[in-house]
Amino acid sequence: MSALKAGDKFPDGVVFTYVPYTEDKGEVTACGTPQNYNASKEFASKKVVLFAVPGAFTPGCSERHLPGYINNLSKLKSKGVDIVAVLAYNDAWVMSAWGKANGIKGDDILFLSDPDIKFSLSIGWTQNERTARYAMVIDHGKVVYAEKEQSGGDVSVSGVDAVLAKL
Repeated sequence: MSALKAGDKFPDGVVFTYVPYTEDKGEVTACGTPQNYNASKEFASKKVVLFAVPGAFTPGCSERHLPGYINNLSKLKSKGVDIVAVLAYNDAWVMSAWGKANGIKGDDILFLSDPDIKFSLSIGWTQNERTARYAMVIDHGKVVYAEKEQSGGDVSVSGVDAVLAKL
């Protein structure tokens, strides 16, 4: 498969992993049980914003990329977005801890792992052995926006402002 673009169908068979948030495992150091998240199935009937970062807890991702989505979550939801999800190559436990460290509870933002960067590799959007920095909007299984940063440190086409402008 090649890079996704507006008008494409979100691919079948895309499965990420994550640790669902639970109150009893709400502390950053509390480990839940990773589960599969069938993105192809879950995204088929919803409006989704999916953005990817090279790594959890890294300066660019933690200081410039993720905060925009956290701070604009209500704007995204007001535009009909059902799911906001961040994706990285890190394992599901690290992604869960990153969400908790940023005060995210429940499913306000899903912190998903791209095991072996399988999905990102399939669309050609990687940064060495990590997920690249990119964003996409999927509306009921159809990609309506998909852009990858040209430089790994940039947060422009994958940032919340660019995504909001496309909703």
